Amino acid sequence: MRTSSGRAAGSRRRTVALMAAAALGAGLLTGCADDGDDRAGTSSGAGGGSGRTTVTIGVFGVFGYQQAGLYDRYMRLHPDVRIEETSIERNENYYPQLLTHLGSGSGLADIQAVEVANINEVTTTQADKFIDLSKAKGVEKNSFIPWKWAQSTTKDGRTIGLGTDIGPMAICYRKDLFRRAGLPTDRKEVARLWAGDWQKYLDTGKRYMKRAPGGTAFVDSAAGVYNAAVSSSAQRYYDTDGTPVYQDSPAVREAWRIATAAAKGKLTARLQQFQKTWDQAYANGRFATVSCPPWMLGYIKEKAGAKAEDQWDVAAAPRPGNWGGSFLTVPRAGRHTDEAVKLAAWLTAPEQQATLFEKQGSFPSSRAAYELPQVADARHPYFGDAPIGTLFSKAAEGVPTQVLGPKDSLIHQNITDVGLLQVDQQGKSPDEGWKAAVRSIDNALDR
Repeated sequence: MRTSSGRAAGSRRRTVALMAAAALGAGLLTGCADDGDDRAGTSSGAGGGSGRTTVTIGVFGVFGYQQAGLYDRYMRLHPDVRIEETSIERNENYYPQLLTHLGSGSGLADIQAVEVANINEVTTTQADKFIDLSKAKGVEKNSFIPWKWAQSTTKDGRTIGLGTDIGPMAICYRKDLFRRAGLPTDRKEVARLWAGDWQKYLDTGKRYMKRAPGGTAFVDSAAGVYNAAVSSSAQRYYDTDGTPVYQDSPAVREAWRIATAAAKGKLTARLQQFQKTWDQAYANGRFATVSCPPWMLGYIKEKAGAKAEDQWDVAAAPRPGNWGGSFLTVPRAGRHTDEAVKLAAWLTAPEQQATLFEKQGSFPSSRAAYELPQVADARHPYFGDAPIGTLFSKAAEGVPTQVLGPKDSLIHQNITDVGLLQVDQQGKSPDEGWKAAVRSIDNALDR
């Protein structure tokens, strides 16, 4: 997912997301994060073996199709098909291999997964190497969230990827800490505190810090605030012509202002996400809020532990944004493109996406799935029986269609892990942090 350092961080986040999401569906939630190793694994459903056509699927991490029993179900419906999945744990290793295979036209699986961080680059530079799935039998454009469909669609209308999961964001908060700070704890009342404006979120943080329980902060990190705020805007790092505009982007500037104000206002716990200190802070109850997509709920439960059960809850974010997600694509150079298209369409259909959420916790990119009981009725007992199905569905519907560029993730990662980290942890000024981020980005982009 990003620069040499950023890719490692991004891959770690994707691994955590997949592991936590899988745990999310098991209870409806429990969480477990483990980076694992980078070896490729090959597996197929128990119902396979006799199929005359073997459809291969290349993924990174755990997509959950096998674990949720979907491969076996498909093979029972199609006895002549055998499904074989190969997984490489980290996207930072998977994606370069995918590009190499696309360049040579060999070594490709019949279906290849693509992470959202890479979908724009694939769509803008490699589209001719993939099947257009927009007119495939069983694919209904209107069943997908519009912004998800747009991410894998070329300017001339070809759709090369079908959406799998997404990560619409909410705010997870500690009811016990809010209560002690004199703030409301009901999720609807909490959402009203900051509805529509990230500045209101900061204002709530200032109220919290006036009566904050000792040793606690309002939010985990400046980078977390930035990520949520900038993700709720349509144009961030590129314009519609594909030109990098991050230095002058109003959305980036505003998100930077909000995040650095949180740091300078001493509202943050000065942590770095997905590090051991962040995990320990969950266990010790050191911060009261964190921006959270569905896949993070299992992670929070794992790290905060049984003692924090029903202390955490989930409220709508000031403005909806998205963090994470992937696509299934069908390379033209695959051996069984017709069968691959049928399988990709079936795996991403509403019914299968709802099942995957129920079993594995991967939140659907199919808006039609939101009406199915596995999603519509989903609640999370650890988070005060929060109605996570309806809460995250509403957030997903409100996410803007973003203008993406080929190096979105690289730019984003350097802003958070270079610039904001210096402001939040090293006490640098916002101007110093911004200049450091720009230098790092320009070096990475060879500008």
